[in-house]
This record gives sequence, structure tokens and C-alpha cells, in this order.
Amino acid sequence: MKEPRSDLCSRYIKIFIVVSCYWVVSIATVFVNKSLLSSQKVALEAPLFITWFQCVVSFTICFTLSTTGGIPGIFVFPKGTPWSIEVIRRVLPLSLMFTLMIATNNLCLKYVGVPFYYVGRSLTTVFNVVFSYVLLGQATSSKCIMCCGFIIFGFYLGVDQESLLDSFSLLGTIYGVVGSLMLSLYSIYTKKVLPSVNQQVWLLSYYNNAYSILLFLPLIVLNGELTALWNYPNFDSTYFWFQMLVGGLCGFAIGYVTSLQIQVTSPLTHNISGTAKACAQTVIATQWYNESKNILWWTSNLIVLASSGLYARFKQVEMEEQSRKPVPEEEKSLV
Repeated sequence: MKEPRSDLCSRYIKIFIVVSCYWVVSIATVFVNKSLLSSQKVALEAPLFITWFQCVVSFTICFTLSTTGGIPGIFVFPKGTPWSIEVIRRVLPLSLMFTLMIATNNLCLKYVGVPFYYVGRSLTTVFNVVFSYVLLGQATSSKCIMCCGFIIFGFYLGVDQESLLDSFSLLGTIYGVVGSLMLSLYSIYTKKVLPSVNQQVWLLSYYNNAYSILLFLPLIVLNGELTALWNYPNFDSTYFWFQMLVGGLCGFAIGYVTSLQIQVTSPLTHNISGTAKACAQTVIATQWYNESKNILWWTSNLIVLASSGLYARFKQVEMEEQSRKPVPEEEKSLV
């Protein structure tokens, strides 16, 4: 039976609202973090401490929701504790990847401009293909490999144009590449760890933030941030703590709206939405920071964006074709 027109309309309205929320929260999170990490008003040379505080905020929210069971009428938060020995043994290696991922992402954002941020972290797809083959033995089609080749070319062209425009940061680009690598590893190993938490993404996020609070402490010391924190004069500033709190809330909110967008649409639609959002984010950033870019710089962004979108589409088609193949009788479950 066809879906009633009123139900279909309300469904489209819901999808529009969720996707809009994802765009607003995601773009706002990048700008808030950039302000925290590089703004002269904040002027705190302790990017890992800022990231650590965001984990504290996310952990506090998750702990509260786990205690109360969630928000009535909106969503149910799964029960669980991160301090179980068995949970620590299974989740802690993944939490280490999570910690390095968000640390390098924020370090990348500190040293590169928001317009270049997406291109600087664009190699995640390439690393996904490499690690899927090396770690999981999964081959990739020639069309997807071609997309990866274009992504690498777009990344190289973007780096080249950034250097010509005197806005290139080698350190920021290195952090972006390492962040892409860690995100790829995190995505692959998440599939292995999720069964340990009953496939509960929120529970895994709760545990990751709990362990990251502890894992960040030695990284903060090794990065030499204790001196910067000791000499920082604005710890009594309401503006500073307000912006830190907003950054923490954005960090938690992006996880929620990402999961919600995938739930009401599909993983493919989420990838396309994320790619389009990155394009809008780049345009907004160039206007916000009054940055003038040449044609080749914009071309590098378009190559990366288009190649990433095509890669997502090709993978989706491959998955659909694979799902339609008949399963041999000996591989079918007796149940």
C-alpha cells in the first residue's frame, strides 16, 4: 500500500529537520573549536587540555543519561558502567585510537584554516581502503580505487595551492593525515568492539569518553601544556568557561545528530549529506575569515568532494549487489 500523503509529508519534514540540525551542529562545532584553539580572545596554548575538557563534558552528560535511563519520550540511553574489568579489557584499545583521533583532529584544526580543514583530513577514505585490505582482507573495486586516486590528487593540489597562498601549515597537515589514519583505524575496529557492548553506539561513546579523560592526562604533560595552564590568566573569565562549555556540548551533540541522521535516512545519505556539508562549510569559512582563494584551490576542494561522494555511491551499489547474491546452502544458518 502507498504511504498516505500526510504521513509521507511529515516524514520528509522530519528528515529535513534532522539533516538541517546535523549541518548546523557540525559546522558550529568546527567554528567553535577553531575559536577555542586559535582565537586571540581565548589565547590558551593548550589544545589537548581543551579537547580533554570536551571529553569531560561528554562523559558527564553520558553518565547522567545512563543513570536516568535517557530522556523520556526522546530516546533511551543504555545502562552500563565503564569500570568493569572485562569492559576495560575489550574497549580500552579502541579508546586509545579514539583519543589519538580527536587529539590529532583538533591539533590539525589549530594549525590549519577552516577552509582547508576538510581537505587536510580527506585521506580517511584512502586509509579505509588500505586497512580494509591489509587487516580484513577485503578487496576494493577498480572504480573505488580510482576515486581514491582522485582524492590523493585533490589533497596534493590543495596542499600545493595552500603553500602558494602562504597559508600552508606543514604541522597542521601532518596532524590531518595522522587524524585521517586514526579515524580509519577507529572505524574498522569499532565493528569488532560493538558486539562487546551489545551493538550500543551510545554505550561505546560513554566508555570512550570515560577512558579518554584518563588517557589525555599523560598526553597533556608530554605536550608541555602544564606551563601554559599554570600561567594562563583567564581561568576566572566567564567568557572562557562559557565557550569551553559550548565546545563540550557541541562535541556531545555532533555524536547524537550524526546517529540520528543515519537512523532517519541511511548511511549513504549520511555520507552525501556530510560531503555537501563540507562544501557549504568551506564556502562559509572563506567568507567568514575573508579569505580569497584561486581557481586551482577551489578545484582541489571540488575534486576531493566529488571523489568522496562517488566513492560512497560506488560502495553502496556494491553492497546492494552483494546482498542480492544467493547464499550457498552450506553457509545458511540451521536456525
